[in-house]
Amino acid sequence: MQYLIYCMALMHFTPTNIEDLPTPCCLIDKAKMQRNIARLSAHIGNLQCTLRPHVKTHKSIEVTKAIIDAGNVKGITVSTLKEADYFFKHGMNDILYAVGITPNKIAHVAQLIEEGCDLTVVVDNEDMLSLVLDKMTQHNCVFKVVIELDTDGHRSGVNPHSDALLSIAKHISNSNHAKFEGVMTHAGESYACFTEKAKQDMAAQERDLTLLAVKRLSECGITCNTVSIGSTPTAFAVDQLDGITEVRAGVYVFFDLVMAGLGVCDIDDIAMSVLGTVIGHQKDKGWVITDAGWMAMSRDRGTAGHANDYGYGLVAPSSSKDKCYIMSDANQEHGIITEVSHASSESSSKGPSKMQQGDQTKNTVDIITHFPAAKAIEILPNHACATAAQYHHYYVVENGVAVDKWHSIGGW
Repeated sequence: MQYLIYCMALMHFTPTNIEDLPTPCCLIDKAKMQRNIARLSAHIGNLQCTLRPHVKTHKSIEVTKAIIDAGNVKGITVSTLKEADYFFKHGMNDILYAVGITPNKIAHVAQLIEEGCDLTVVVDNEDMLSLVLDKMTQHNCVFKVVIELDTDGHRSGVNPHSDALLSIAKHISNSNHAKFEGVMTHAGESYACFTEKAKQDMAAQERDLTLLAVKRLSECGITCNTVSIGSTPTAFAVDQLDGITEVRAGVYVFFDLVMAGLGVCDIDDIAMSVLGTVIGHQKDKGWVITDAGWMAMSRDRGTAGHANDYGYGLVAPSSSKDKCYIMSDANQEHGIITEVSHASSESSSKGPSKMQQGDQTKNTVDIITHFPAAKAIEILPNHACATAAQYHHYYVVENGVAVDKWHSIGGW
């Protein structure tokens, strides 16, 4: 009953100036989001390929519909079975669950398949495959399986050059309860590529090693219907996709400070922010205290190794080209805003450095004046996926006014 009342409230949202919203809350700039979506859709379309967007970033059917409306989309990618449930109930049928499957999830997968969901699962080793195949025999359905490849040494996956790749594929193909679908990979190391050449090289490596795996499997008589690659940096950097059936990316919808630090987007492209309120000051320290701490922003410190380390987030808009305000420290429900100076262009071009704290005595009066008590401030996140996961809904903003409220889900 409470959930029904909540959903009814979402359907009858009254436009509200953002200064009047309860804080902390999560804002989505609709125009920026739509531009971000259109940018990748056009790029992948120009390469004669399709997107399988990773909906873990936003976990929202409204955002997913905006992605589909932009075109060049086939299916979605999820990171939890709860996401699979949610999006399937909202009409999304073609779903890749892109986290290695485990035996204790097979019953849930089987339920979705039996209800009509075209769900594909992922494996990357013989030990787990044997265990999940045993569980699959307990259900009256066929499970579609892809093999995850390791194309960059980032985390999970099978080496495309290895004998294990062929062994796992044959094992799946010989099962009466599983159907081998193909291969997928994620170039997570692209998050450490700070130059255009580095991103382009990583994108080529991701693509070419995946196609190598496809070739080796084909030589053994095993066909890959799915050849899936992707990360946001490589999705934008890739220049040729012959032989690839789909590209997966997620954070591009909102972008964030990590993507800006890598040069994938500009700070002005970031469509997500956290709205907080100034609740006090520590004048002797030059601190502004907000009601948005790490529970509101997440504890992700993804820019810590970048030329500009934005702490837990960047206050938007920045006050000038030379200085900005960041959430330099945070407690669970309190954020500490301080003034810092941007790293020089010279240090940025050479790689990670640190931004410098402003002169405390000189800038204390300025920062207190700039952020008086009760002022609403927008803070851009390091990692949009991690920040979005802290919220059950987003306020959709147009020209400083929240015009809608979109539901999202969390958990597993």
